[in-house]
Amino acid sequence: MATITEVSKTFKLGGELEIHRLGYGAMRITGKGIWGEPADREAAKKVLRRAVELGVDFIDTADSYGPTVSEPLIGEALAPYAQGTVIATKGGLTRQGPDRWLPVGRPEYLTQQVEMSLRFLKRDTLDLWQLHRIDPQVPVEESLGAIKKLQAAGKIRFVGLSEVTVEQIKQARKTVEIVSVQNEYNLGNRKSEAVLEYCEREGLAFIPWFPVAAGKLAQPGGKLDTLAKQHDATVSQLSLAWLLHRSPVMLPIPGTSSVAHLEENMKAAQLTLSDAEWKDLEAAAK
Repeated sequence: MATITEVSKTFKLGGELEIHRLGYGAMRITGKGIWGEPADREAAKKVLRRAVELGVDFIDTADSYGPTVSEPLIGEALAPYAQGTVIATKGGLTRQGPDRWLPVGRPEYLTQQVEMSLRFLKRDTLDLWQLHRIDPQVPVEESLGAIKKLQAAGKIRFVGLSEVTVEQIKQARKTVEIVSVQNEYNLGNRKSEAVLEYCEREGLAFIPWFPVAAGKLAQPGGKLDTLAKQHDATVSQLSLAWLLHRSPVMLPIPGTSSVAHLEENMKAAQLTLSDAEWKDLEAAAK
């Protein structure tokens, strides 16, 4: 566990791209079930632009968000991009309807999707491309072999993985250099603890999706709620602050379709607790 003095506000992705550790996840700017257009496209663009105004320089999306809704919105709202803005996207999940996701890792499909992402995001190079899921029907060497070729062609700068085990990361690294891992992780869900510890040892970024604790832990009157109120904060802010405190390789990407909620989330980077309070919070979560 990092101490307050050890926590850096930035992280160098791939050892090169320095970004603020609290980013923005662009999944929620689509329709219900992450399907179709948002209720208000202009409002979605305002959220994206406000994120950049607030200092966010790491935005995470995927070709399957919509599908092909989130990426075009980012391109329309933010291109030409502010200097230093890093856009991460993902490929490898297909959509069959609201809340339905199936992996496809065939090399020709992933190659097509990278080209589409470049077009929608209005980029010449994807800063970070992540394999959204490993397809159990396609050897990961084949999937990432195609990505390595695109990287060599200058279309992808860095490569990451999503929802993987330590062994899967090690296997993937035999084909292409991996700089980041995106797994589900929050104060109440620590199933990826071993993956996080591996990322710390290897200097890989760990991007927690679903970063805000939910369920019993976040209920009104609970430990998280009580501690948040003591610091004039929200449960969301405290959840995000804990992630930033938990590890220097952690890059939380809270998502929202509301400017007010976005502004609230970004204040989490300024929230500090004593070591005793962090330990108390840990104990409550366990």
